[in-house]
Amino acid sequence: MNEHDFSPESLMMTYGYKPELSEGAIKCPIFQTSTFVFKTAEEGKAFFELAYGLREKSEKEELGLIYSRINNPNLEILENRLCLWDKADDCAVFESGMSAISTVLLEFLKPGDLLVYSNPVYGGTDHFIHHFLDKIGVHTIGVMPNQSIEEVEKMIDASGKADRLAMIYLETPANPTNDIVDISKFSQIASKYSSEDKKALVAVDNTYMGPLWQHPLQCGADLVLYSATKYIGGHSDLIAGAVLGNAELMVRVKTLRTFLGNMVSPHTAWLMLRSLETLKVRMDQQTKNAQVVANYLNMHPKVKKVYYLGLLEEGTEAHGTYKKQCSAPGAMVSFDIVGGEKEAFMFLNNLKLMKLAVSLGSTESLAEHPKTMTHAGVDEQQRQQMNITDQLVRLSIGVESADDLIWDLEQALEKVEENTALAVETA
Repeated sequence: MNEHDFSPESLMMTYGYKPELSEGAIKCPIFQTSTFVFKTAEEGKAFFELAYGLREKSEKEELGLIYSRINNPNLEILENRLCLWDKADDCAVFESGMSAISTVLLEFLKPGDLLVYSNPVYGGTDHFIHHFLDKIGVHTIGVMPNQSIEEVEKMIDASGKADRLAMIYLETPANPTNDIVDISKFSQIASKYSSEDKKALVAVDNTYMGPLWQHPLQCGADLVLYSATKYIGGHSDLIAGAVLGNAELMVRVKTLRTFLGNMVSPHTAWLMLRSLETLKVRMDQQTKNAQVVANYLNMHPKVKKVYYLGLLEEGTEAHGTYKKQCSAPGAMVSFDIVGGEKEAFMFLNNLKLMKLAVSLGSTESLAEHPKTMTHAGVDEQQRQQMNITDQLVRLSIGVESADDLIWDLEQALEKVEENTALAVETA
């Protein structure tokens, strides 16, 4: 029979797992163990040499099982399967998205280095950049939406630290405004400021698009990061993060993970293996629903503006970047409600089907108020620059019936209209 190149969604059920090693179980069991037995002392020595980076792997040699802080069958199979979506050499899974982000920033940045990052970023990332990296002497430049590549290069040159540029960190599309940046253009900036001795890396937080709708490594990024809690986990029942990239960089990421001890647990890895089996069907339905929701909101009189990739104006730079980088507009919809915090809260408090909660990418639809919730710790002036205002509401669209979602939005917006009219009458 001829070889066949299976698509990732077909391999998510079986790839990397050998039933014969687990009593023939069709699904990978949970390897709830802290340590693993070596056949010989020589084998144990060889395993540790690889785990601690004391020597290079020989051809076809794999890291043997040692201790679940270093590796575990559930963890390894999960990482192998995640590599398929992004066509990465290797993957490291962490106990949270912030564990993944902070480990990458700690490994590839040191005092005196320069980090360039896009805005907005997730609130936790923003805090780590401004309050931790600053404390250890890492210099940072924040790039605002719609700044040109030429402007970014001028900022790097004006910093006086162009020769210390170590990383460009992008979140695209951005949380919560769906601002999109051109990964390939920032990759060109990184190349421009790299030398034979020091390569400036490009790391991309791809959480908003998940591993399905955008593949940063194919756009010139060196590392791609996820809050795997979101689409990869997809059921609001676990916390995890992931980093993917080439073999050389991932050795460094995994080595630091070993000593920070922030790997994901066997049980969480097992749950994520289950989630991966339905990732494509879930995400396909989510973006289908989101497009219906975005179009509805875009026509509603109580909605001032909708922030959604599927509504980007053709002919604009943002639309061109979206069509080049993404295969779908995603399932995150943000919008400015007519009014302010009072109207936004009234809308959120009257939702029936959608749940008022932070996080995203799960099977159920969620709604939140970024300014006072996920991005409450971001500097107020920065929030204004990034359009994270009292009016902004963020929706994560799930797999429910689109008709039911529209009903819920309509009745909640009607409550806002009724109360607004009543306030005018009594004024």
